[in-house]
Amino acid sequence: MNIKQLDAVNAYSQATKKMQETGLGSRDGLDGAKSNSAFSALVNDAVGDVQQATSHMELTAAKSLVNEADMVDVVTAVSNAEMVVNTVVTVRDKVIAAYNDILKMPI
Repeated sequence: MNIKQLDAVNAYSQATKKMQETGLGSRDGLDGAKSNSAFSALVNDAVGDVQQATSHMELTAAKSLVNEADMVDVVTAVSNAEMVVNTVVTVRDKVIAAYNDILKMPI
C-alpha cells in the first residue's frame, strides 16, 4: 500500500470507531433510529472474509514451521488470501469510482 491508501484506511478506521462509540451508524437518522443497509452488510462480510482468509493463511504458515502442513498448503492459503484481498480492493475501487462519478454529475 502506498501512503495515500494507508491514510485513507486510517481515516476510515477512525470514522468507524467514532460511529461505534456514539452508537450511530452512517444510515441512522437524527433520532438515532437504526436502519440496516445491504451495503454495510456487504462491507462487513467482505472484511470478515479478509480476516478469515488471512488468519487461515497465518495458521497454515505456522503449522508449516512445525512440519504439520506442507508447502502446497501454505501456497494455497497465501493464494486464497491474496485473491480475497484483491477482490475486496477491486470492489472498493469500483465503489469509489462510482461515488466520484456521482459527485461529477451536474445538478
